[in-house]
Amino acid sequence: MKLHDMVIHESDAEQINAVLTTFLGESGATEALLIDRSGQLLAMTGANRALDTVSISALAAGAFSSTGALAQLLGETEFTVLFHQGNKESMHVSTVDDQAILLAIFGERTTVGMVRLFAKEAATAVGQILAAARSKPNNRGALSQPLTAEESHTNFGEPKKP
Repeated sequence: MKLHDMVIHESDAEQINAVLTTFLGESGATEALLIDRSGQLLAMTGANRALDTVSISALAAGAFSSTGALAQLLGETEFTVLFHQGNKESMHVSTVDDQAILLAIFGERTTVGMVRLFAKEAATAVGQILAAARSKPNNRGALSQPLTAEESHTNFGEPKKP
């Protein structure tokens, strides 16, 4: 099953957010993003500053994918962790499972060692939540069905006909 075909129920989302929030508290990171391997943002928590999370997610997934090709050239299956260090901000990107990636953004007040330690724990916990979510029935109900031709006609602003 592809990750984008999976339904993340509200209870799963709450569990993921709790894990990400705990991760931030333990690691000292300021933001945590859960993304799929195609770059779609699945969950995020953190300082809530104005970040372009769509671009960050897409670019991080692309970088992670390209390093996978480098890993294969070296005889590895993949590199499970990427680290980008800046003057003020740094980024730690790590594997959750074969479909998801955990991205942490942190400043100069924390160390990559703290982020790496707690990211591994968070990734394992999130991976278990996602595995459980994938095993649940994908019941979407009547609201996910396409509209019929009759239902698609609207009478906005017009009186109902008898």
